Amino acid sequence: MDKFPIIETKRLILREVTKDDAEDMFTYLSEPDVVKHMGLEPYRTVKDVFGEIEWYESIVREGSGMRWGITLKESGKVIGSCGFLNRSPKHYRAEVGFELSKAYWGKGIAAEALEAVMKFGFRHLELERIEALIEPANLPSQKLVEKTGFMKEGLLRHYEYTCGKFDDLYMYSILKEDI
Repeated sequence: MDKFPIIETKRLILREVTKDDAEDMFTYLSEPDVVKHMGLEPYRTVKDVFGEIEWYESIVREGSGMRWGITLKESGKVIGSCGFLNRSPKHYRAEVGFELSKAYWGKGIAAEALEAVMKFGFRHLELERIEALIEPANLPSQKLVEKTGFMKEGLLRHYEYTCGKFDDLYMYSILKEDI
């Protein structure tokens, strides 16, 4: 892909984020409730967000992922992100991740973005399997992926080490044939 793909849904435009979006992104990446299940400490400055944006750019460059900024059509404001990481083209799979500003929780926006990103992955990245790794305490994300058709496969014990502790993660997946 030469150009970063733009995905449009009923209410959203999913697009590449730039440093110009850092202030919008800081709004949600500095919220403890948003980042507590992401293995991150809340960001302290807008400048900290530049590292997140650079990570988004690096995974596209490496071919290991792609992260879209979730923007509202009406304002163009970035209110979250959704996309793929740990992509394995050889095995036709990738992990999906997402976060959304707390002000927009409960409005179906995360589901709308997730479904659009999944469709893109199955159609354009030729994925066969999309995985979601979710902390057991993150019930809203579990409900979201289950509602979107993911199946819980099991618990990965002490799967990640973040913020000075080992985290258990539930493994969820959806296959191309499931949608």
